[in-house]
Amino acid sequence: MNRSILPLLLVAGLAVPALTQTAVAVDGPPMLLHGNYCGPGNNGPAAPVDALDAACARHDACTPDGALAPKACNLRLQVDAERVADDPRQPADLRMLAGLVASGAAMMPSAPSARSLAPVAAPAVVEVESEPDVDLPPE
Repeated sequence: MNRSILPLLLVAGLAVPALTQTAVAVDGPPMLLHGNYCGPGNNGPAAPVDALDAACARHDACTPDGALAPKACNLRLQVDAERVADDPRQPADLRMLAGLVASGAAMMPSAPSARSLAPVAAPAVVEVESEPDVDLPPE
């Protein structure tokens, strides 16, 4: 029981500070959660150790240094981690961790997109004249 709660508490503890920050910045050594890439501040030059680590590496490559990842990057990490979590060929502990990474990716703050920063113009209002009521002859 305690073993299954520990990763959840770890992810929740890491997610709360991330949700309060406007940019991802890790002072000191990176917090490695898994492999060579999973965890805040990790972007090691080594090869990914497995499918989950490869998903984290893709997320790191998509994220600008010292900034929040775009929403598309977080969504891709979530989808990739869910695939690992659902893959019966993967070890149970990796599948559990992948599920937690997918949940964490869903909660990660993301950089505002250029679209959301652009002002939105109100749709033009077009007035349509109504036709006068016409009595049609019975058929």
